[in-house]
Amino acid sequence: MGIKISSESQDFDSNLTTPLNPATARMDPSPQSATASGRSYWRFSKQDFYPEPTFQNLSTYLSALSKTPYRLKDRLLGRSSEAGELIECKKQSENEMKKCLTWWDLMWLGFGSVVGSGIFSITGQEAHNDAGPAIVLSYAVSGLSALLSVFCYTEFAVEIPIAGGSFSFLRIELGDFVAFIAAGNILLEGLVGAAGLGRSWTSYFASIFSNNPDFMRIRVNSFAEGFNLLDPLAVVVLAVANGIAMTGTKRTSILNYVSSIFSAIVIVFVIVVGFVHGKTENLGPFFPFGAEGVFTAAAVVYWSYTGFDMVANMAEEVKNPSRDIPIGLVGSMSMITVVYCLMSLALVMMVKYTQIDVNAAYSVAFVGIGMKWAKYLVSIVALKGMTTSLLVGSMGQARYTTQIARSHMIPPYFSLVHPKTGTPIYATLLVTTGSCILAFFSSLDVLSSVLSFSTLFIFMLMAVALLVRRYYVKDVTPKCDAIKFVISLFVIFGSSLGITILWSSKYRGWIGYVVTVGLWFLGTLGMALTSKQRIPKVWGVPLVPWLPSLSIAMNLFLIGSLGIVAIWRFIICSAVMLVYYVLAGVHATYDMAHMDEQALILEQGKGDSSGGTL
Repeated sequence: MGIKISSESQDFDSNLTTPLNPATARMDPSPQSATASGRSYWRFSKQDFYPEPTFQNLSTYLSALSKTPYRLKDRLLGRSSEAGELIECKKQSENEMKKCLTWWDLMWLGFGSVVGSGIFSITGQEAHNDAGPAIVLSYAVSGLSALLSVFCYTEFAVEIPIAGGSFSFLRIELGDFVAFIAAGNILLEGLVGAAGLGRSWTSYFASIFSNNPDFMRIRVNSFAEGFNLLDPLAVVVLAVANGIAMTGTKRTSILNYVSSIFSAIVIVFVIVVGFVHGKTENLGPFFPFGAEGVFTAAAVVYWSYTGFDMVANMAEEVKNPSRDIPIGLVGSMSMITVVYCLMSLALVMMVKYTQIDVNAAYSVAFVGIGMKWAKYLVSIVALKGMTTSLLVGSMGQARYTTQIARSHMIPPYFSLVHPKTGTPIYATLLVTTGSCILAFFSSLDVLSSVLSFSTLFIFMLMAVALLVRRYYVKDVTPKCDAIKFVISLFVIFGSSLGITILWSSKYRGWIGYVVTVGLWFLGTLGMALTSKQRIPKVWGVPLVPWLPSLSIAMNLFLIGSLGIVAIWRFIICSAVMLVYYVLAGVHATYDMAHMDEQALILEQGKGDSSGGTL
């Protein structure tokens, strides 16, 4: 945010400095200011939603709109700082979140958020259709990609333990605009994902009692297809999960790990029984669909690993970030990867891949070995997994929303933290309301069609941000090193994109891959030979730049496996968000970034009647 003040910038926005009065001073309250002023947490006013000078009245707003190109350029070039995210932005919440989490909590929050119904529903489908027994390698590839992203998240979370997660990290290293596009897409995916989990919960629960997964839904024939099956149970499940999340972080964490320990016991049972009753002859042929099938399945089963980024959003509430976050995040993802590989291997050993039931793989497998009762255990664990995924997802999304509101990209009202619970109740209510509306009306196929590739996109951006953090420091990095870094990053990104395009186009000649992989290696080597400008204080990603560079390549590769439709959805959603950013977000964040400068201008104006410039 450190942009120098010139007479041009003063003249440019001179009429917008006028509204900086005691009312707008509430833009930047201290943590004790709400109590000191006697204001209640439960309040609802225009000033709480739009306190920035731009939105004081129609005249100031129109004036700001006329300066949109200038402000957009300012925000494209402007970056936040660690102090800004850790200190200044937190003041917007008026009350502190409670530091109550340890590595044990993070381990089980990671387990609870990631291990949902995906392993039970997707494994059979992909083993049968795409990978065969090599599904275990698909899970290993996806697990490695997820683990590389976890490394990047962990380094940032240790150094900048704030609720914003990837939003704050990207805002510091890549700037406001990139952070906004990332934030908008991850919020959309969070809302749609929660709604989809709510609908899945109803379907899974209904399947225990009936063969019709829709028998607990209400059909309204007058509504459009895809929106005519109302799901009140999904709304109840979402409301209960989010309600628990609002009561307190530690209480929610305890509930999560108690239930997750039960799930872990059942999963161990599934693995042991699978290996005891499994047959090694079921593993042949191991690659019935070739390497293409393994990578196609890897792109699909990757979604079984998503959710750990929500745990990274809890960093602000961790007692000892430098110790607890690496153990909690890296430890939980390593454990989950091993569990997924063993579970998938157990399934393809119990049942020949050609005979796997794609709709209820594990349940039918247990029936086949004479353990019909075990299918109910699978159903209970799947339901529990969806419930804890909703619970942890609610906590993570609310804190993500809180930090976005602290930056004023959305109204700062949603950044307020309740003084007693230490949780962002308004942000949680916003997330809950959106997901409940989507879950009540929209069918699963409609929701899945909305989901973009934003998670993989953000994981790729996080790897880029980590490289920027290590190799580029503004006004410190020598120009020659900065040029070498930019060229190397361009080669890494271009070669990774080239590999993805070759694979997606069904090209299987070895020359193209040798050239693109060789370019990736040279780009990464060139960066490795460039001087680093920053070394992590406590915990850092090992083998930089090799691991982050590999993360960029793997995430782009998995994005390419999702198809052109997913890319178009991402572009359309980002375009809609850009309209909001131009009309509101850029002006609010510009006011926040230049608030201190405006105050200095006013103060100088009082002390220097000649009107000199800073």
